[in-house]
Amino acid sequence: MTAAAPRSPRCPGARGGLYARPVRTSAGVLPSEVEVLLDAALVAELTVVTAAGRPMTYPLIPLYDGRVIAMTSAVLFSRKLDHIRSNPRVSVALSDPVGIPAQPFARATVQGMARVGDEEDPHTAWERLLPLWRAKEPAIDKLVRQRFGLPLFFERVVIEITPIRVLYWPGGDTAAPPSVVELAGSR
Repeated sequence: MTAAAPRSPRCPGARGGLYARPVRTSAGVLPSEVEVLLDAALVAELTVVTAAGRPMTYPLIPLYDGRVIAMTSAVLFSRKLDHIRSNPRVSVALSDPVGIPAQPFARATVQGMARVGDEEDPHTAWERLLPLWRAKEPAIDKLVRQRFGLPLFFERVVIEITPIRVLYWPGGDTAAPPSVVELAGSR
């Protein structure tokens, strides 16, 4: 796995089109191969630890700005937020070739520390993620225009995950051992 470097991936979309290039313009903290997966990913699996110590996984859209992986969660009935507040150790798996239309396909898991943006306004804080979200899924603009008809959907809290460790499987073969990268400043 190589260190992050600027690039302009073009990822074939699930509907055969091309998604927009990433919004960020410089290399981020993650290895470049993993950044390509995050840029293409329409879904990732966020795994948190429950109060009973069991893993619980949620499918969410990962939005990567080069520093943190951001995800959003509706505030209503969101146990994942309670789990993160109790134990901020999480992982983000990039494992589904349909949800990650990157060529060539690979798999990765990013382990990190999550922070729930409780101090932010759930009506507007997520709006800062719109450029990243729009680059991934342009249909978000239609939903945003209808936000007052879907008020509970748009009461969202931002979850920010600071990456600590990366496991990467080139070609997506999880039967083989992964490449492991401990990120600088993570210990």
